[in-house]
Amino acid sequence: MTSGQKDGGKNGGAPAPSGELSANLQRVEQLSQRLIAALSRRKPHNPALEGPGQDLYLKTGAAMWAQMLSDPARIYEQQIGYWTRTVAQFVEAQQALTQDGFRAPEEDAPEDRRFANPLWKTNPYFHYVRRQYETNAEALRQAVSGIEGLEETDRRRLTHFTRQIIDLMSPTNFLGTNPDALERAAETGGESLIRGLENLVRDIEANDGDLLVSLADRQAFKVGDNIASTEGHVVFRNRMLELIRYAPRTETVHRVPLIIFPPWINKFYILDLRPESSLVRWIVEQGYTLFVVSWVNPDETYADAGLETYVEEGYLAALDEVKRQTGEAQVNAVGYCIAGTVLALTLALLRRRGDKSVRSATFLTTLTDFRDQGEFTVFLQNDFVDGIEAQVQADGILKAYFMSRTFSFLRANDLVYAPAIRRYMLGETPPAFDLLYWNGDGTNLPGRMAIDYLRGLCQQNRFAREGLTILGERLSLRDVTVPVCAVACETDHIAPWMASFDGIRQFGARSKTFILSQSGHIAGIINPPSKGKYGHYTSDAPVRDAGDWRAGAAFHGGSWWPRWGAWLSRRSGRRIPACDPGDYAPPSLCPAPGTYVHSGPKQ
Repeated sequence: MTSGQKDGGKNGGAPAPSGELSANLQRVEQLSQRLIAALSRRKPHNPALEGPGQDLYLKTGAAMWAQMLSDPARIYEQQIGYWTRTVAQFVEAQQALTQDGFRAPEEDAPEDRRFANPLWKTNPYFHYVRRQYETNAEALRQAVSGIEGLEETDRRRLTHFTRQIIDLMSPTNFLGTNPDALERAAETGGESLIRGLENLVRDIEANDGDLLVSLADRQAFKVGDNIASTEGHVVFRNRMLELIRYAPRTETVHRVPLIIFPPWINKFYILDLRPESSLVRWIVEQGYTLFVVSWVNPDETYADAGLETYVEEGYLAALDEVKRQTGEAQVNAVGYCIAGTVLALTLALLRRRGDKSVRSATFLTTLTDFRDQGEFTVFLQNDFVDGIEAQVQADGILKAYFMSRTFSFLRANDLVYAPAIRRYMLGETPPAFDLLYWNGDGTNLPGRMAIDYLRGLCQQNRFAREGLTILGERLSLRDVTVPVCAVACETDHIAPWMASFDGIRQFGARSKTFILSQSGHIAGIINPPSKGKYGHYTSDAPVRDAGDWRAGAAFHGGSWWPRWGAWLSRRSGRRIPACDPGDYAPPSLCPAPGTYVHSGPKQ
């Protein structure tokens, strides 16, 4: 069954000596005890966070029953087709096992990375297992797509959760039907399975009884050393944030300072990974006085911190401090993802107050009109939001575990099952990948803020409709009047680009620039010019209709960073001599990347 030597085990695939077998059994016993102890620490979750509410099942069942009564022939036809294919595959498998010299029938199978091992095509057993899985998956997809009488939101949810079941039941996810895992176990005399069990125990221990698959080698990176290493100082701190001012890398800088507000769902250093892919480093190399917010990782004492808290003690405090330290009356601001949404709220509030502190604003993959919530639609209905509300009332926070799990299952094959196979079945150490390391460094969300965001913005869409009240002012999209540059990403599954465009379209700003980057939510933004990887689109058409804008857009090879840099420079004033952030009072509180970035999720 072996298709090639991979690890070259200690005994070349021979049975382990009795002494080694005894030692391995002892290791399994020890790991099993650790596993039981780790699982005992798991705290019960609200069941509403584990799956959709009963109403989705009831609606689906009612729709299927009505369809069966009105058009039974269609149901029978689907069933007959399914059983015909299943029986035919069984007969073919029998023939391959008994008459064709143990050779699977040749076929042009669709490309699927999960089934890359040659045995899926050549071995009759694995060939049959794969074909049965594909037949079952297609039957489920057809059954769901053919249901009539469901509202569009319910249909999207049903399709999503059906896909989750299909992905879960892939034969590659089970040891007995995964040739890669079986080969590795044979080659290593079972050592790979013991290493896999040890990896599983470590992941469960790290999450207090819950399971999150480690995506990156946690020992390969050190924040402040080989990632988040751009030179700078923390120059301000309050309970919500640390404000980092980066050291200049040019003799002169633009007069108007720049501040970036990153999302607080993960740590800020997505903007400052390795030097060659650091947006922070690139910005200071272009001659900007750059400040970046590093948000606190909240615990239960932050339960009452809401959107207003982030605006007042976060955005307004940071803007005031940047102006005070630089002596400038205006700053340019950038908001990424949810931080862009709240930046828009802050700009609307400043306009209501007659405050002109922000000269221009840049929005990266930002939603402000939530009519189209992308793939998160399935989680933004009352069953899940009610469950989240109950959970945060008990905990005071929405724990990082829930957010990480939700994001991962949007891309389950890539972010859950494939890493689990490598880690638990093959016994491998996860890769040294900085982006995946950052992805696993999540933060908690304050309870009130989570509900403010989910109810007021996502579900009720008040900012785009009747207005959202923040700090005594009712704010709307029309209140954002500063010059705007928005960057969205073509395949973004978190903030769909057309939805991002539609929110920007409703801003009251006279000057609106829109850039569409290739790739997704992260890769489309963290796209340094030196890599020459993803291009971008621009259009001279007004930011009024997404379809018209896209139809007239021109493609440009390479990163959007230089184009945005040219836009920003025209709004950043003349150049002045640069000075180091350690030169002025108050003195540096500590070197970048600061202290808040080192606080792990407080479970």
